[in-house]
Amino acid sequence: MTELEKGPKGRRRGRGARERILGASRQLFREQGINRTGMDQLCAAAQVSKRTAYQHFTGKDELVTEYLRRFDPAVLSGVFDRTDLTPRERLLAAFDIPPSTPLCPYIAAAVELHDPQHPASQYARDYKKAVAARLTDTAREAGAADPEQLGEQLALLIDGAATRTRVLDDDAFPTAAAIAAVLIDNAVPATAGDDRRGEEVPR
Repeated sequence: MTELEKGPKGRRRGRGARERILGASRQLFREQGINRTGMDQLCAAAQVSKRTAYQHFTGKDELVTEYLRRFDPAVLSGVFDRTDLTPRERLLAAFDIPPSTPLCPYIAAAVELHDPQHPASQYARDYKKAVAARLTDTAREAGAADPEQLGEQLALLIDGAATRTRVLDDDAFPTAAAIAAVLIDNAVPATAGDDRRGEEVPR
């Protein structure tokens, strides 16, 4: 095997090279941003050669898109697919996010790239629409009079809380959850919201 077939420190280009590259991108993109992370640094962190990296990804644009795709392919399945919660509880559970959670990678990527036509920007846009759609479907299950409107309102609250938490370095999700509870109660007729009794906003 020639030196070109090895990454830094002699690590061979194995089947795990792609995953190492994606793992390095996940760490570096979140820690220092997409624009400040170059392919040389990514390759060094993943312990692969640039030749190997470009065998797996045509360029950084493709890598960034795949990095986003890996974050949440099922669109918050840990919230919306829970069978132990009522629809209203699932809507509120979407706001149960630890304050230490880094800024949403989809928001961060869209802000950094400054290009709505970039493949990663398009993917981020599709993902955000998918989140709103899942909120809308759950709002419909909860009996909301206008589930589309409630879904969009809650999606806006989630993104706003994520951004405000990052900018102010102060947890904005409890306040957002309280606002969400009011929106949900106003949107769901009393006859459809009997399951609300005794519930509390997740903290």
